[in-house]
Amino acid sequence: MELKVDKQAYYEDIYKAVKRKDRELFRSLFLKLHGNDQVEVFYELYPENKAKITELLSPEEFAEIFDVMEFSQQEETYTVMPDSYMKEVFSYVSDDNLVNFLKSLEEDKAKEIISKMNLEDRTIIESLLKHTEETAGSIMTTELVKVSIHDKPNEVIETMRRVGRQAELIYYIYVVDDNGRLDGVLSLRDLILAPPGEEIQAIMNSQTVSVTTDTDQEEVAGLIQEYDLLAVPVVDANNVLVGLVTVDDVMDVIEQEATEDFYKMGGIAGEVDDSGEGTETTVLGMTKARLPWIVILLFMGLISANLINAFEETLAKVVQLAVFIPILTDTAGNVGTQALAVSVRRLTIDEEGEGFWSLFFKELGVGMIMGLVSSLVIASIAFVLFRSTHLSIVVGAALLFTVSLSTIVGYTVPVIFNKFNIDPAVASGPFITTINDMLALFSYFSIATLLLEKIFAGI
Repeated sequence: MELKVDKQAYYEDIYKAVKRKDRELFRSLFLKLHGNDQVEVFYELYPENKAKITELLSPEEFAEIFDVMEFSQQEETYTVMPDSYMKEVFSYVSDDNLVNFLKSLEEDKAKEIISKMNLEDRTIIESLLKHTEETAGSIMTTELVKVSIHDKPNEVIETMRRVGRQAELIYYIYVVDDNGRLDGVLSLRDLILAPPGEEIQAIMNSQTVSVTTDTDQEEVAGLIQEYDLLAVPVVDANNVLVGLVTVDDVMDVIEQEATEDFYKMGGIAGEVDDSGEGTETTVLGMTKARLPWIVILLFMGLISANLINAFEETLAKVVQLAVFIPILTDTAGNVGTQALAVSVRRLTIDEEGEGFWSLFFKELGVGMIMGLVSSLVIASIAFVLFRSTHLSIVVGAALLFTVSLSTIVGYTVPVIFNKFNIDPAVASGPFITTINDMLALFSYFSIATLLLEKIFAGI
C-alpha cells in the first residue's frame, strides 16, 4: 500500500496512539494499512506496547496479521502476547498457516500450544498434523465453502454470508452430495449469474480437478499452474471433500522446492523450511549440511589424482601437457553443469514433448558443436605457445571429446537418477563436475599417449 502521507510520520502517530491506549485513533489509522504494513508496525513496537494490542484489536483482527507474519515474527509474537489472547487468535488463524507455525516450533512447545486450544480447533489441527510431510494433506486448509447439490443459488449466497469470513477462499464454492463426496465446483461468477430457482447441480461444473490427501505437493503445484486455478480441492480415499490447497500455499511450495533443488545442485545437504531458508543456521549446522558432499568428492578427486599418476611417464616426457589440464577440467565441469541445469529443470516441471533419445541426440549435437569450436580455439593457442602441430591436435581432440561427453553426462545422469526414484537434483553440480574431470583427464592422457612419439619429436 502506498501511503499518500509521510509513511514514518503516519507510523509515529500509530505508535503514539498505542502508547496512550487511544483505541479509536489507533484503529482509524492502523486498520487502513495493508496487511504487510500492519506486520511492520506491530513488529517495530516495543514488547510492552505489543501486549497493548490485546486492548486495541480483536483476536479475529489480529489473526489476519499473524497469518502474514514470517515464522520468526510469529514465534516472537507468541512469547510476548498473553496466552488467553493467543488462544483466541489461533481459533481464527488459517489452518494451514497454523500448522506450518506449529511444525516449525520445537515439539514440546508445539504440544503445549495445541493443549491450550479449544477442543474443536485442537481436533482439526491434530488431524492435519498427521498427514505425511510435503503432501496435499500437510499444506491444505479445512476452511472452505461447501454446499449441497440440492441448494438453490439464494441459499448458497446465504451460506456464504454465514461462513464466508471463516473461509480462506470464497471464489470457489464446492458442491458435495449427501455423503460429503465432491460432486462439482461453482465459481462466484456462476453463482451470481445463476437463475434464482435452479438447483446448484444444474449449474455447477462436474469436471472438477482435485487431489487426494497423499498427493505430492509438487504435483499439486503443477495442477494449479496447468489449470490456472486459485485453489484445488483435496479429497480422501472415498472422494469426501476434506480441504483445499490455495495458490499462495503453492507459491510457498514452489519457492521451497526450488531452494531445495538449488542447495542439492550445490552439493549442500539438509532441509529447507517453509520460508524457503535452510533450517540449519548455526556454524556447526551449516558445516554439517555441506561436509558430506565435500568428503565424497574428496575421495572421487583421488581417482583423478591417480589418473594423472598413471600417466606420469607421458607427462614426464611432454611436460607441456600439464599446461592444459586446468583448461580441460574446468571446461568439462562448466559444460556438464549447464547440461545438468537443463535436465533437472525438464524433469522437475515434468515437461512433456520430445522423448529421451530425441533430446539425447540434441544435447550430443550441441556438445559436439561447442566442442568443435572450443577445440579449434585451444588448438590454435597451443600451436602459438609451443609451435607443435601434434600437441595442438592432442589438446584439440581431447577438448572436442571432453565437451561432447560432458554434455551427455550432465544430461543423462539426472535422468538415470529419476528412473530409480532418486531426486534428480542430487546429481549436483560438484558431482557431475568431478565425473567430467575424470573423463577429461582420461581422454586427454589416452590420446597423448597414443601420439606420444610424434608429440615428443615435434616439440
